[in-house]
Amino acid sequence: MKQTDNTLERSLLVFAVWATIGSIGLLLIIEGFHSDSYLTAVAGVGCIIAAFVAHIVVNAVAGTGFSTGETILGLTSFGFLVLLFVFSVLLGQVSTVGFYIGLTLFVTLICGFVIYLVTRHGLRGSFSKFHMGQTREEPPIAVER
Repeated sequence: MKQTDNTLERSLLVFAVWATIGSIGLLLIIEGFHSDSYLTAVAGVGCIIAAFVAHIVVNAVAGTGFSTGETILGLTSFGFLVLLFVFSVLLGQVSTVGFYIGLTLFVTLICGFVIYLVTRHGLRGSFSKFHMGQTREEPPIAVER
């Protein structure tokens, strides 16, 4: 089997995971906001966690990590949802239950992201992924004659 076949199969499997489990989770979260049902929304958050874990399993089986596009999509979606939630709270459009649903979702996503980084790259490696400092070159050692 060619490498492109493996990449295509991985992409289709990831899409299938998010299209099924992820969409069910999203629908449950939306229903939780709509009906002010914390337990319904928590079930949706559980589905999102299950989809994320399934995505990690697919990556492990395929021997890859998250693609650049997947990373960009995930971070952009997260940022958009956080902004939407903050503006909704500031404008008074969110009930108390909705506020706790949003906090639960975002805290869970942040914790899952940190846990993924630490288990995948270790503590030092995960810090290195975000450390933007300049690499310092060691001065040459003077050799005495």
